[in-house]
Amino acid sequence: MNQPITELIRQRFSCRRHPVQPIAAETQQKLQEFLDIIQTGPFGSRTRLALIAAGEQDRQSLKGVGTYGFIKNPQGYIVGAMSPGDRNLEDFGYLMEFAILFATDLGLGTCWLGGSFTKSGFAKKIAVTGAESVPAVTSVGYIADDSKAADWIRRRAGGAMRLPMEKLFFDGDFSQPLQLTEQGPYETILEMVRWGPSASNKQPWRIVKQDNAWHFYLQRTPGYGQDGWLGKLLGVADVQRLDMGIAMCHFELSAMELGLSGKWSVAEPALEKPDKHTEYTVSWLAG
Repeated sequence: MNQPITELIRQRFSCRRHPVQPIAAETQQKLQEFLDIIQTGPFGSRTRLALIAAGEQDRQSLKGVGTYGFIKNPQGYIVGAMSPGDRNLEDFGYLMEFAILFATDLGLGTCWLGGSFTKSGFAKKIAVTGAESVPAVTSVGYIADDSKAADWIRRRAGGAMRLPMEKLFFDGDFSQPLQLTEQGPYETILEMVRWGPSASNKQPWRIVKQDNAWHFYLQRTPGYGQDGWLGKLLGVADVQRLDMGIAMCHFELSAMELGLSGKWSVAEPALEKPDKHTEYTVSWLAG
């Protein structure tokens, strides 16, 4: 990365307007080389990522995605083929977000498109095997000069807004909001998690600090995504698990940038959960 991760996280936005300008060959090569490197997520699941050129047939593949018609002139897509594995969707979300931040560093605009693309033209272009699936793709291209100003969908959906810190991060258990000003560099790290993109801006991640451990929980939105009637009808991926991978990516990359060591561990603590919609995902052990 040429720019700090914290700056790239702030720069990234859901870009839905691109100029009719092919991505430079050198930029395509740099992006694909990066995609070839990042193939294994924190939980060990494998994901093959590839940059493919945009084609007219892609519109047909995107018809199940609500905002597909509002993405103008995408010049390509980052497509991932996900292998089976425990917490593979979290791995996929982590790696795709890492790729998006790298694309942002290259001056490209991107937009997450979650859904079910396993039987789509995207799957054919990446030669998906019988065991693999394609839970999301990302449109990519240069950023139109008026893109941010004209992105009325993002403003209407509240994409630029985030939940307050006290609703996301907790101290000891879920009853006590975390005092961010007492966390040193972790205040910046948690702010980067808060800036993460999520499906419909639901921001389902919750983090509880206990000593040197940061426990990540998924706070599901009832009736949303895979659990909702539309998700079951269309067979879409569990997008809120992808969101958890995005949160993990922002947390770890920001910690690395700030020189803080740690590792991921799956060891659920004995914490009382606030409701039946809360699920443990993983813990970051600092030090």
